[in-house]
Amino acid sequence: MDMDTLLSYQWSAMMPEFIILGVATLISLLDLFVGKRIKHSWLGYLAAAGVIGSFVSLCLLRKGLPVTILYDTFRLDSFAVTFKFLLLIGAFFTLLIAIHERSDEIKHRGEFYYLFLTALLGAMMMASSGDLITLFVGLELLSISSYILAGIKKSSLRSNEAALKYVITGGIASAIALFGLSYIYGITGSTNLLTISEVLGENQSYEFIAVLAFLLVLVGLTFKIASAPFHMWAPDVYEGSPTSVTAFLSIVSKTAGFVLILRVFLSVFANVPMLQKSVTFLYGMQDYLFIVAGVTIVIGNVVALRQKNMKRLFAYSSIAHAGYVLVAFAVLSPFMMDAIWFYLLAYLFMTVGAFTVIHIIQQQQGNDGITSFAGLYKTSPYLAIVMSGFLLSLAGIPGTAGFIGKFNIFLGALATSPTHYVIVSLMIIATVISYYYYFGIFTQMFFRSAEQERTYRVPRVLLFSTFLCLGATIILGIFPNVAYQFFFNEVHQFKDFFN
Repeated sequence: MDMDTLLSYQWSAMMPEFIILGVATLISLLDLFVGKRIKHSWLGYLAAAGVIGSFVSLCLLRKGLPVTILYDTFRLDSFAVTFKFLLLIGAFFTLLIAIHERSDEIKHRGEFYYLFLTALLGAMMMASSGDLITLFVGLELLSISSYILAGIKKSSLRSNEAALKYVITGGIASAIALFGLSYIYGITGSTNLLTISEVLGENQSYEFIAVLAFLLVLVGLTFKIASAPFHMWAPDVYEGSPTSVTAFLSIVSKTAGFVLILRVFLSVFANVPMLQKSVTFLYGMQDYLFIVAGVTIVIGNVVALRQKNMKRLFAYSSIAHAGYVLVAFAVLSPFMMDAIWFYLLAYLFMTVGAFTVIHIIQQQQGNDGITSFAGLYKTSPYLAIVMSGFLLSLAGIPGTAGFIGKFNIFLGALATSPTHYVIVSLMIIATVISYYYYFGIFTQMFFRSAEQERTYRVPRVLLFSTFLCLGATIILGIFPNVAYQFFFNEVHQFKDFFN
């Protein structure tokens, strides 16, 4: 590639990524040279400022889409923009939690912040990947950084165990996904996603290998979203990691996983016909997606009933919510994209808000068991009320964003032909089951007495964070068109996704 070609690219399309990369590099240099003389919370605010800067630059790039550079390996289209908004918002609120972690939770603050930004950079690259190579590079950038973040508490045995389990299972999942991607490259001779789709559509003699590749990639990517039966790492990793890392894995990493699933499967398999059926390849594999989604919903909600640790409970709750989103993907309804995007947006606010409350209580009690919430309404009415709002939304109670998200998935499953009554019934039953463990936290907060009376000190930043998250959860539940109007104005029905 000559210099003229290199300079001809519209590099401004990567400005959000350049900002994150620049701030991560700056934090690493500051930590290296003046780490002992600088207040480490300043590094956290610098990281948050970088996320805000990236968000602003993304807003300025919304017009004139799509933009492709580097031989279509990097795509800035409406899909990438809308999902990058979710990644950046989730990362910002998670950073606010990290800034207020105790020093014994995160001793190496500089390392934490630039690894955090590096993981975010990998997630953003995944959203804009137009090629298998950049896609896998982004996946590994996110994964390797996440492995280190999970074990950032070096002196904690639980943290060491979490990191070890995460890196072993994550490495196996990445290898399986790469194995499937290698089959796709082998039968098409290309790593470009759209070219792969064209070649598969023209030559259907490799259908068996394509099915094998589909299943291998599905196994590798469902690990990232912690769906059953590849979910066993999640409870231990969530429990052993600092709360900010747990929130990051539950929100940013999970959103990135769904972005990757949508980008790969819709780009490659959505328009490829099957030989034995008069449907596209993705419709032909629909039953496998329903099995994964159904098992994930059941396991997540049923096993959560036995949990006594808040992080483990929310790990299984996160698994169940991954199953709900997979249902929206599996039914392949006409409004699949907006249902998934809205659900991930609602999940972002209610989950980061809940983890912020868990973080405040854990920091001041040193305990993350469910009983640590006993008597919270008397000791801190504000925390009890905001936590109630997040729990109601997670449970899918009307008037909250979580209800609208689930309701749209129900409609998607009922609007297709044939109608998917079984998976809808399963979702309803599982949602009712979830009331038991969510309302068990209500019981602790409002109907149990605290073993020790204490006054909770809520930092102003976290007070502001929980207020924003609760406000967004309620507004999106009452006026969901606020989000949908933004979505439809941005995506233009994703006309630029397949070209």
